[in-house]
Amino acid sequence: MTLPGFPEAMPLQGLAGGLMIGLSAAIMLLMLGRIAGVSGLAARATGLSASGAPRSIAVAFVIGLPLGAWLISQAAGPVVTRFPDSPWPLLIGGLLVGYGTRLGSGCTSGHGVCGMSRLSPRSLAATALFMASGFVTVALLRMGELL
Repeated sequence: MTLPGFPEAMPLQGLAGGLMIGLSAAIMLLMLGRIAGVSGLAARATGLSASGAPRSIAVAFVIGLPLGAWLISQAAGPVVTRFPDSPWPLLIGGLLVGYGTRLGSGCTSGHGVCGMSRLSPRSLAATALFMASGFVTVALLRMGELL
């Protein structure tokens, strides 16, 4: 199935992925009383944070992210990835994202998936800023292509 104007979009796969993300976030919240925010779980898994989900749960969650991607690639074929020629944009971007998640008390998954579903005012504001930043970034990149 293709969407007009988006020939590479995969709406059914996106729907399935969204359902799985929502289900995993709901299970984590209902069964453990914890938010399934990746930055918080990663900090807990690596020992950077002493609070949050039990460390074993955090480690399992973090290990499950690449493991799940690998399983899907085995079932559905390889995933096409593109990286810049230099590692510096990735390193700098990763550091900025890490700093931003600490500054914003969470990441897009914590605020966007879990916080919004709970109507958290902080998460509503954070998600609005994530989206606005994305819109501005895309607009600037497209303007650069036109110049």
